[in-house]
Amino acid sequence: MSKYSMICILTLTAFCGSSIAQGEEATQFGHKRAYEGMVVEPTLPVATDVPDRILASWKSDTATSFSVTWRSRAGADAVAEVAVAEGGPEFVLGAELCKGETSELKTNLGTVHMHAVTFTDLEPDTLYVYRVGSRRTVTLSEKDQSSVEPATADYAWSEWIHFRTACKSKGNVSEPVRFVYVGDAQNDVKSHWSRLIRESFRDAPRMTFMLHAGDLVNRGNNDQEWGEWFHGGSWIFSSVPQLAIPGNHEYDRDRIAAGAGVVDADIPKTLSRRWAQRFEFPENGPEGSEENIFYVDVQGVRIIGLDSNREPDTQTEWLEGVLKNNPNRWTILTHHHPIYSSSVRRDNPELRKTWQKLYQKYHVDLVLQGHDHSYGRTGPIDLQLSHKLKTEENIATGLRVADQSGGPVYVVSVSGPKMYDLKQYPEETVKSNPFRKRAKDTQLYQVITIEQDRLVYQAKTATGELYDQFTINKDKAGKNLFEDQAPSAKVTQKD
Repeated sequence: MSKYSMICILTLTAFCGSSIAQGEEATQFGHKRAYEGMVVEPTLPVATDVPDRILASWKSDTATSFSVTWRSRAGADAVAEVAVAEGGPEFVLGAELCKGETSELKTNLGTVHMHAVTFTDLEPDTLYVYRVGSRRTVTLSEKDQSSVEPATADYAWSEWIHFRTACKSKGNVSEPVRFVYVGDAQNDVKSHWSRLIRESFRDAPRMTFMLHAGDLVNRGNNDQEWGEWFHGGSWIFSSVPQLAIPGNHEYDRDRIAAGAGVVDADIPKTLSRRWAQRFEFPENGPEGSEENIFYVDVQGVRIIGLDSNREPDTQTEWLEGVLKNNPNRWTILTHHHPIYSSSVRRDNPELRKTWQKLYQKYHVDLVLQGHDHSYGRTGPIDLQLSHKLKTEENIATGLRVADQSGGPVYVVSVSGPKMYDLKQYPEETVKSNPFRKRAKDTQLYQVITIEQDRLVYQAKTATGELYDQFTINKDKAGKNLFEDQAPSAKVTQKD
């Protein structure tokens, strides 16, 4: 062992063995708060010919297709291969070659090329294996070319990746669905969010999909931050379908398009340039929605994504049509800004006024949201028992009603480290506080399991500990019975 190694070990031992005096503001490494405000490091910022930041999603029928996006440095074209998965390597002999789409993306770290492909005419509930390739811009040596197949000589490839198609929807019949939902990742994504999203996969490895309720990053046009997001999700994002709706931080100033010399005050915030290139979602939203407003049907569940950064009135007519013409047994809504806010100085009365009536009218089961950097979960809220539809303060427009009311359950959650204080409510909480369970300073992911007649919701901390739970049982007529099963808190959270 070298002298240098011995010094390092002794130094580390000194740090590990030291203790911090009670009440001292900072640790040996200077931590003054849990949310560190770390520098966004350039995680995988430099694109190469080899595909990276691979993400799977759905653009069309979830049972017979799936879509994939990835990036590379350049290349005139991109391709992909897909085959039914087998126990050995011979699936490659029957792999089908598909042509990808390529488009340029100018980022703050330079120009890259985004690629997308949609595999179609697949079999439902089938495990497939796929890989994606980008045409090489750096030619292989003659020796390397002679030792590989022509496809590898021409294209740089990803690994082969598994993906399972969904079961075919059968009207009002729901096949079992399990998915993970998370609120804002946003800050210190590589440092603090990685462990949570990976723990969620350990918890539900056979999940059907993941759902992100906005603010995936802090600055929507910052390529370093997207690098951290993909670092956290790693290969999970390439094998589990990802659904996402934009938060307010996906709306960013496009300084590159504005050009040099334009001050920020003169640059409007618009949806991140990469959103439509990064995510392949159904193009079934209102005109001009750019894949940020859509719905997806998965095994008897309709997932509807709205963009609460835009005027709610512009989405209302489309939303009512999607809710009214819905053959699925279960309906879940997601948007970034919450109907009922859990944190201080936050309220969205225009969403209650515009959208909540439709949620009640068309029997939405669950509404999943973010934005508030705290946790809040209601019971069923029925507008027929409401006090008001418009309020200047964040006072609930509905009561905690009988469990058989059938009103939607609203959830606000946060998965990243940035935390806000909880809103304080008057003592008469039954009439003013919509939440049955709340938390601050807690990173959470949610595992939601849906069967034909039952929805089980579990909120878990970053360490996998159960924090909240409820069950909705749906009878043959579609009426819900709600059961609050939240465990007793070890440490009482003061609202």
